[in-house]
Amino acid sequence: MRKSLSRMELGRHLILELYGCLPNLINDEVLIREVLTEAVKMANGNICGVFFHKFNPQGVTGVVVISESHISIHTWPEYGYAAVDIFTCGERMDPWKACEHIIDVFKPSNVNVLEIKRGLLNQR
Repeated sequence: MRKSLSRMELGRHLILELYGCLPNLINDEVLIREVLTEAVKMANGNICGVFFHKFNPQGVTGVVVISESHISIHTWPEYGYAAVDIFTCGERMDPWKACEHIIDVFKPSNVNVLEIKRGLLNQR
């Protein structure tokens, strides 16, 4: 399932669709911030900045800007759904480790992950 970065691409972008998450977990801004920053550390990334916002009455959006690009999330607790992007550049960071950590914490009942290779150099 995991592949290392090839010399033919500049980055990898994982798009996670998390269904069936417990609403209280994906409505907790503090927890989500901790989960995403810990995911960056586990994946060997470098944090440059963090921004999160809690919506009223529910939902959270946030981004962790990393030197390798970013991890972002937007949640809909009323549907048990979270959309997560993990975009990394370079070979130092493993986006799949971040993905696994996020899934482990939010415990969705159904997960779809799409990996897109970004900056395909043979397309120039």
